[in-house]
Amino acid sequence: MSVLPALDEKAEYVERMFSRIAPGYDRMNRVMTFGLDQRWRRRVVEQVAPPVGGRALDVGTGTGDFLLELAAWTREGLVVGVDFTVPMMAAGRGKLAHLEGRRAAFVGGDALRLPFPDNTFDAITTGFVLRNVTDIPQALREMYRVARPGGVMACLEVARPKHALVRLGHRLYFEGVVPWIGQIIGGDRRAYTYLPQSARAFPSPERLATMMGEAGWRHVTYRLLSLGAVAIHVGAKI
Repeated sequence: MSVLPALDEKAEYVERMFSRIAPGYDRMNRVMTFGLDQRWRRRVVEQVAPPVGGRALDVGTGTGDFLLELAAWTREGLVVGVDFTVPMMAAGRGKLAHLEGRRAAFVGGDALRLPFPDNTFDAITTGFVLRNVTDIPQALREMYRVARPGGVMACLEVARPKHALVRLGHRLYFEGVVPWIGQIIGGDRRAYTYLPQSARAFPSPERLATMMGEAGWRHVTYRLLSLGAVAIHVGAKI
């Protein structure tokens, strides 16, 4: 049975859902990805390669996992995580405390209306966020707007393995097993039923690359990881 909300209800639905699962979100991510989510994030940050002293933004930052990786590159620069679910950022406050005085902050805001001036950031990351927004092209345009000329954006998102048997196994695990893990660990089977169902409706890697180009990003490329279960898209602002 589908738990996907109507488009005009999606933003409120997503905000409530992530507020509920915020306390156990990091633990659930590690378990359901077998710890691979951290490795994927490191690969994303390597793609944008934030300059020392530069400004980096993570859109839909959640509990701020990307901020730790970005800060390791920018050092005395600035890293900002923006999200519209306050309990998720609250759950990640301890991560900022580990940055030992480096310039890092959470900011409340909407991916469709980023609260930053044009041409602000050298590097932008986003992970497992675009399938939760109500307007993917608008989110891509907003990230383009706040990127500096020469800036790079990298997006980590779900994909569907191309090999038929791998795709079947992935679907059985993602749609059949993950909701039960969510029930056992986080007590919220419905949330972890929404997540795989939203992934099924997400654009293919080829289509997402086209959408990035239409939003203004140039030299768009992508690569598949973990047998095609996830994709990293990269684009530059010229």
